[in-house]
Amino acid sequence: MAGSNPNAKPMNLTLNVWRQPNRSTEGKMVEYKVKDISPEMSFLEMLDVLNEDLLHAGTDPVAFDHDCREGICGSCDLFINGRSHGPEKGTTTCQLHMRKFSDGDTITIEPWRANAFPVNKDLSVDRSAFDRIIQAGGYVSVNTGGVPDGNEIAIPKDIADRAFEAATCIGCGACVAACKNASAMLFVSAKVSQLALLPQGKPERKTRVENMIEQMDKEGFGACSNIGSCAAECPVGISLENIAILNREYISAKATSNNLA
Repeated sequence: MAGSNPNAKPMNLTLNVWRQPNRSTEGKMVEYKVKDISPEMSFLEMLDVLNEDLLHAGTDPVAFDHDCREGICGSCDLFINGRSHGPEKGTTTCQLHMRKFSDGDTITIEPWRANAFPVNKDLSVDRSAFDRIIQAGGYVSVNTGGVPDGNEIAIPKDIADRAFEAATCIGCGACVAACKNASAMLFVSAKVSQLALLPQGKPERKTRVENMIEQMDKEGFGACSNIGSCAAECPVGISLENIAILNREYISAKATSNNLA
């Protein structure tokens, strides 16, 4: 493994973890100590060690979201020392290794902070707002029949590459957590761009962007801050260029739309 050191000494750490029993109960930071943490552990494996200690002590373990633990699904949404997914750029929490920290460090671990992402319990948040935005228009409903040949529709390589790059968004919500206004513009723009750039997405491009923007606003996400913290903290490198595409698509749709509200 690149950057690994099998001879690295175990670490003792102090963890300040957000504990919140449920949505209706006020939460607070709680301090824990963990010992003999291997630098080769992932961040989630370190939390597993903490939870084993808590269970042995008869204490409720810390709830946190995860699934694939391979940096693919985007479920491992944690705010670590004031940064989405932690200190390593281009990395999800599950792929963040403890060698990025030092013996004796204090690590603050919080859930995503956004009104549109209510806390379920502890570090676990409800990101279903993203699902509802996708349901509002992030799809192609045209019946294409059977599976077409990959080369049947000629698409310039630069367009295909840009659409693919937008499609790599894993919907983790790091952009929302990083933005001071809790904006979802980077996420929505990636989902709009990946379809708007391709021929298959052209028939519904106007209704798609209108409906997704409308749903984004209904969910309570904030306005774009124009700072770029969303792209800076995105673990898969979604470009701010997609927000420009989203704005162009929205203005174009509104210019010819009957929905002028």
